[in-house]
Parts: sequence; structure tokens; C-alpha cells
Amino acid sequence: MARRVAGDKQKHGRGRAAEPVSAQVAGGLAELVPDRDRPRGRTLLIDGAPQSHVDLDDPAYLDFAYQRRLGHIADLVAPPGKPIQALHLGGGAFTLARYIAATRPRSTQQIVEIDGPLVQFVRAELPLDAGWRIRVRGGDAREGLAKVPDGWADLIIADVFSGARTPAHLTSTEFTGEVRRALRPGGFYAANLADGPPLAHVKAQIATAWTVFPELCLTADPAVLRGRRFGNAVLLAADRELPVAELTRRAATDPHQGRVEHGRALADFTGGAAPVTDASARPSPAPPPSVFE
Repeated sequence: MARRVAGDKQKHGRGRAAEPVSAQVAGGLAELVPDRDRPRGRTLLIDGAPQSHVDLDDPAYLDFAYQRRLGHIADLVAPPGKPIQALHLGGGAFTLARYIAATRPRSTQQIVEIDGPLVQFVRAELPLDAGWRIRVRGGDAREGLAKVPDGWADLIIADVFSGARTPAHLTSTEFTGEVRRALRPGGFYAANLADGPPLAHVKAQIATAWTVFPELCLTADPAVLRGRRFGNAVLLAADRELPVAELTRRAATDPHQGRVEHGRALADFTGGAAPVTDASARPSPAPPPSVFE
């Protein structure tokens, strides 16, 4: 059951002040905190760690840098406005599913989220439009992926974290092979990766994806790519040529500018890292406490 918690208040015109809302979910304490600049904007936090942002008045608005980069990928997977079939591994506040529903009407989407109480909390506080073709399924991401028919998805987004770490079984070549099976030819796979110096996890994930997909690129804040701080990097993989030039242009003009690595530069960045298998898989590294200060 959601409860109101104390915190800064924000006026909605002449109406009552908005307050943060919280609920205990499987992953910890979930909170929805009002956005001071957007009347119906909310940031989802789990145990104090920011997870995603939603604006109910403008679902095409993406606030977090990594979500903007995933939004660019969703924009480029098919011609503008064309409906797609998208699979989201990890639900959060359903931000990217809302974005696709708003920018590509009549798209069919599936979300797989293991945290049932979180799904209930988000549905109650940030309801999905009844006309959107979005199905939310409970359960483990890899198990949900296994149920997707061969070649069903135009786009698969993996954004799965448990305690701020990606579970080990979602980092292997076997998992990535299942992703490719579920993608149609020419489809995109995008993964949100979190890592810090020396970026061993990101490099291993690049090497892992390269065993399955012939084309890859990586988008991140330059400071993250240089190993100066912990942060997010978005990996894009496909069996066809990627729109690297357009992705680079978009990343460079974002409020938080990003850089795109591709081809030889990406291979040099990876530096001979070994692919991950189910037998060797480990969760992604935990972020340092300073990330949330």
C-alpha cells in the first residue's frame, strides 16, 4: 500500500501541494518524488537510488541521460512514427514504454518485471493510458525472454537492476543469444550498463555481445568512458549496419552530452576483454555510495 511521506512540496496551480509517495516493494523502499519543474513529473527512487523519471503530461519527455540515449535508439530502429514491437526487460516506472507509445502509436509492447509490488505501485500512482498496447508480465527477465516467439521484437531493451546491480544471469553469451533469437532480422538490442573505473564490466559486456551480434556501438558520458567516474553506458547491438552518425549527432546535442564509440575505437576500448558465459557470470559492480549523495 502506498503511503505519503514528508518532504518538499510543490504547488500545482491553486490545487493542493504534491507530496512524495512511497511503498515497500520487493527491491526495497520505492519512492515517487515530485519534479519541481514539471507539475506531473515524478522521479522513481528505490532505497534512495534514482531509477527513472516520468512526466504524465508528456510521456515523450525523457529526463535521465541514459533514458534519452535509449530513446534515441527507439527513434532510429524504424522510420519515424512507425509502430514497432518492443520488449522491455526491467520495468521501473515504464518510462521507455510510455515514450514509445507516445512517439510510435499502435506499437505493441511487453514489459517483464520481477518486482510485483513495484508494478502495482507504479500502476496505481503513474497509470498507463488504457489505449496503449502495453502488457506487463511478472517474473524473471530471462525467463520472460524465453517465452517470446522467435523474431518477435523490433527492439529489446535490457534495463534490469537488483539492488543497483544487474543480475549475473543477464550478462552472459547464453542470455545474449536468447535476445538475438527473439529479435527480428534488423532489430535492435539496447542494454543499460552501469560501471566505474576500470570499466571491466562494460568491456566484458561488449566482448559478450560481439560473440552474438556483428555490429555494436556504445554511448556514454565522456567522463564515464575515460574511467573518471561511475555511470551508465548504453550498448546497442544489431545484425545490420547501425545509424552511428545520427546517434552520434543526437548524443552530442543532449543536455548531458554523450560520446559514441564504434568500430576500431570500440575494439581498442574493449582491450581484449573476455566474453562472459553462464559459468563465469557475475553481477555488475555496485555503485559507490557517493553516486547517490
